[in-house]
Amino acid sequence: MNPYILRGQHLNCEHVRCCNRVVIFIARTFDDDDNMQPISNFLEHHYRHFNAAALVEAARAWRRLVDEGGTMFVTLAGAMSTAELGLSLAEMIRQQKVGAICCTGANLEEDLFNLVAHEHYVQVPHYRDLNPRDEQNLLDRHLNRVTDTCIPEEEAFRRIEKGMLSLWQEAAEAGEQLFPHQFFYRALRRNLFAEHYQIDPKDSWIVAAAEADLPIYVPGWEDSTLGNILAACVMQGEVPDANVVRGGIQAMIDLARWYRQTAADRAIGFFQIGGGIAGDFPICVVPMLHQDLHQDDVPLWSYFCQISDSTTSYGSYSGAIPNEKITWGKLAVDTPKFVIESDATIVAPLIFAYVLGW
Repeated sequence: MNPYILRGQHLNCEHVRCCNRVVIFIARTFDDDDNMQPISNFLEHHYRHFNAAALVEAARAWRRLVDEGGTMFVTLAGAMSTAELGLSLAEMIRQQKVGAICCTGANLEEDLFNLVAHEHYVQVPHYRDLNPRDEQNLLDRHLNRVTDTCIPEEEAFRRIEKGMLSLWQEAAEAGEQLFPHQFFYRALRRNLFAEHYQIDPKDSWIVAAAEADLPIYVPGWEDSTLGNILAACVMQGEVPDANVVRGGIQAMIDLARWYRQTAADRAIGFFQIGGGIAGDFPICVVPMLHQDLHQDDVPLWSYFCQISDSTTSYGSYSGAIPNEKITWGKLAVDTPKFVIESDATIVAPLIFAYVLGW
């Protein structure tokens, strides 16, 4: 029996690992009367200035938002799932520190790829030294590189493809149209890939999201491996209609419904990892409600934080500072705003650890 099909007892430690697992924090759990919080205390004592101070201030404000009954909307750009952010994000979801997620199609699928093919991933620690011939050799081995990590085509893409195709065909036959994450939830709840699990499911954020039935929004899902596969399946006649997977306009309509319902009784913060469509798409729901639906009673986002290594530039969304969002009706003058100019694979797990009290 695959040991990862059934969830076992949690170890008496929590791991926050970044990217290729070079950075590892181990926080021992304590009894209720023990106030030690090793990672949080370390951050409070040592992270006092510049981006370090912004990290702590953003984490404090997140904790305060949740403690006061609010919720956080998290966006994932880049390759955070391949960077194994699930090691900390999954616990954030389980402890209800996250109310919804917007992510790229790559982040949605790559957490599942890692779940079923982790042992076949290939690390390339000296990726900066690769020449074009080295890159071609990786392709010849059916290894697709994401910075220092190669995703194996056969064990990841092709292993998932067959199961997802069956779900798309089933939905099409039943006249259903589902969002991308709903197909993932259906696969996980049916244990469609459980025999292939190669990590503990508690370290997968998509598993935690499925268990919590967390709302997920995936704009531009066609810009993903499985999106490409669906297009090919439609072209080959294996799936009758690409609309079996609901698209971005439907996602915005559903997000607007979620935002109105949620904001009716709680504040909603916006925590953005990277930039691009994962961040720009959902933050626009507020001005859309105000300016296009004329619903002036809908509150603005109550918190904003962006982790980015983009420099402030001309016309770049990723490089836009928070104050620019005031002019678009997304944030208010007094909205708590934080920018952390650093590597999200380092910063995000530390913030999560602080919010969780590790």
